[in-house]
Amino acid sequence: MTVKQKKQQKELLDKLHTKYYGKKKPKAQDPNAPGKAPEKPKASSNQGPSRNELMLQAKAKGVKNFRVLNKEELVEILKEDTTQERISEIVTGAVDRWKAGWGKGNNRKSKES
Repeated sequence: MTVKQKKQQKELLDKLHTKYYGKKKPKAQDPNAPGKAPEKPKASSNQGPSRNELMLQAKAKGVKNFRVLNKEELVEILKEDTTQERISEIVTGAVDRWKAGWGKGNNRKSKES
């Protein structure tokens, strides 16, 4: 390759690079800059303890398989007036739902119905 060919190839590569990678993206506004007031995060519709806090409470209460329970089930289990039979029903349903999610597609579909 001659010096002239190398120069032409470099120019071509520079043009291609500029075309695809050279466009500068607009910079994000500095959060400390004056101007528009920062937006506050929206209050979640689910007020109360997080799922993690509920799982810790369920663990302390001695509930088995508390990790497979969703937040609503954890809240139901941790209510004072919930009986041990009801807790067992909820946990059994959650474990069955969790087990149904394992396996190959055909096995999973037949278990769901």
